[in-house]
Amino acid sequence: MQIGMHLVNFIASRPWGAMSAVSLRLPDHLEQQLSEETRLSGQPRSQLLREALETLLSQRREGRAQAALKLAAEALASDAGACAEVREMAADFLMAENEALAGAEAPGNATSAEPWWC
Repeated sequence: MQIGMHLVNFIASRPWGAMSAVSLRLPDHLEQQLSEETRLSGQPRSQLLREALETLLSQRREGRAQAALKLAAEALASDAGACAEVREMAADFLMAENEALAGAEAPGNATSAEPWWC
């Protein structure tokens, strides 16, 4: 019973949690590359396949997010009213940034022993 509890605790503490089994057919050239990487890295095939799948899915999510952002930017750029509002906001921020920079560069501020964020 003690060994069974240790096994349950080990499985529950894995960083990846519970796993499902997946059957996969690979072309011979990919299977050969996978076998070679397994031999060179010393990692199990299943770990290499998990890492490759995680990387692929992450890249695809990132690609979809970038495509959605591009569409939103294009929609915003095609709206004359939105463009005018953005230009106005940019001008306001530029004025505020210039005032802050002038204050930071004023005599007496450059030699202050206290950091500007305090």
